[in-house]
Amino acid sequence: MFEYFWKQYEDIPAGLGYARFGAEHIVTLLILCVLIILAVRMIAGGNSRSTEDNPRLRLAMRVIPWVMVGLELFKDLFLAVSGHFGVGYLPLHMCSLGLFVFIAASISRTDRWRMIWGEIACILIVPGTIAALLFPDWAHLYPVFSFMNLYGYAWHGLLLLYPLLMVRCGWTNLSIRHAHYVWIFMICAAVPVYVFDRAFHCNYMFINWPPKGTPLAWIAQMTGDSMYLVGYAALAVVVIGLIYAGVECYHRIRK
Repeated sequence: MFEYFWKQYEDIPAGLGYARFGAEHIVTLLILCVLIILAVRMIAGGNSRSTEDNPRLRLAMRVIPWVMVGLELFKDLFLAVSGHFGVGYLPLHMCSLGLFVFIAASISRTDRWRMIWGEIACILIVPGTIAALLFPDWAHLYPVFSFMNLYGYAWHGLLLLYPLLMVRCGWTNLSIRHAHYVWIFMICAAVPVYVFDRAFHCNYMFINWPPKGTPLAWIAQMTGDSMYLVGYAALAVVVIGLIYAGVECYHRIRK
């Protein structure tokens, strides 16, 4: 079962992966959801929502981003030792950029900056993470019990856990009035990544081509390759708009 645990997909025979929304995928997602819920309850349980009054929550908000740094470095070391590390494994996907958002939030000294990074984390990183978990582009490449497969779920699980803790401890107060922070970050991230992708023939943030069997692939089929980026941008606008619509409805219901 663990014969290919430490193998990179180039060294794994074809056909050993698993199907999206197959039994392995669904069970893994259910396990991940349970672990995230248990982690939130263990770390941020109780009546206190403040990091000042909850030592475990305060420690988690400081440590989790650096745990993710350690995971990223361990993955890079694994790839380097196996001879597969290259320009295509840099932390330039939106989910990878979440690491830098979390670090910035954890070292911010003012509530305003924590709110800004929290807004970006919840509006951009969380939806991207959910999409990655529902449509994992690594599923067909790796067996369930392989390092890269388990690493993918562990990484994306932390990408969901940290924003949930941000909301729990009051680091963010989602509002459509803060949407400009999200768009500024997206533009500042997408433009240099686009240039990098074009220069090095990479596909970070799936700018050059869409992963098969994902909503981005459906967009490409409808728009054609020449209009793919326009459709991509339109999808981003719609998704972010729907999220903010849900947030505003929630605020109105609470009032």
